[in-house]
Amino acid sequence: MRHTEGYVNHEIEHGIATIEFFHPASNSLPAAILTDLAKTINDIGIDNRVKVIVLRSAGDKAFCAGASFDELMAISNEAEGKKFFSGFAHVINAMRKCHKLIIGRIQGKAVGGGVGVIAATDYAIATEDAAVKLSELAVGIGPFVVGPVVERKMGVSCFAQLAIDATEWRSAEWAKRHGLYSEIHKTVYDLDDAVTKLSERLAHSSPEAMAQLKKIFWHGTEHWDTLLSDRAAISGHLVLSDFTRNAINKFKAKVKTPNP
Repeated sequence: MRHTEGYVNHEIEHGIATIEFFHPASNSLPAAILTDLAKTINDIGIDNRVKVIVLRSAGDKAFCAGASFDELMAISNEAEGKKFFSGFAHVINAMRKCHKLIIGRIQGKAVGGGVGVIAATDYAIATEDAAVKLSELAVGIGPFVVGPVVERKMGVSCFAQLAIDATEWRSAEWAKRHGLYSEIHKTVYDLDDAVTKLSERLAHSSPEAMAQLKKIFWHGTEHWDTLLSDRAAISGHLVLSDFTRNAINKFKAKVKTPNP
């Protein structure tokens, strides 16, 4: 599914479905791409040809820059705010409820909602360059929607560290040590080799056994449709504050100003 700026594509080969998303702004996730991503995961989740899913983003730099700042600034009321942040909730819940194991291929840095997407994979393989940051507090909101999935994967302490120290990157090694990444590799070549080998092994494993394992992995999250919707409402309220508007404008100005 292509848009004027960005796309969500997928292909199925030998029981392996590869889902790829792209956006020119460091693979950020505007509402249209979030909608397509959730729909694609839902559709592939019930496709009997598929045994395992690989989730990746395009390019060799950032994995995902999180929410679209342009769309955040365009939000004019709480209903619009909740709807926007619900896009991330729908993607996380689609990944949670999908009967297939999802391997994350993480080639670069991830921010905010991108960290939530990684945490929602069942097994994330990354490069040494794949640092992470939850930057939401720095712009006056908070990682409310992604909070439950990051906390589930890394624990309350690590989630709190990321949420509170919102301007600092945590290294891929730190993320692996605390459970976000299952493996890290030196190069993208090594990353792709590891993703291929694991996905091919899983494509020959018992679909029923993997489905049952997935159910066990996500036990206790059955209420997340409601929980993440409620969390989206919190972000949707906060994004309207003067503090957040000013913080986002400053951040956008900083991004657009070239280094001397």
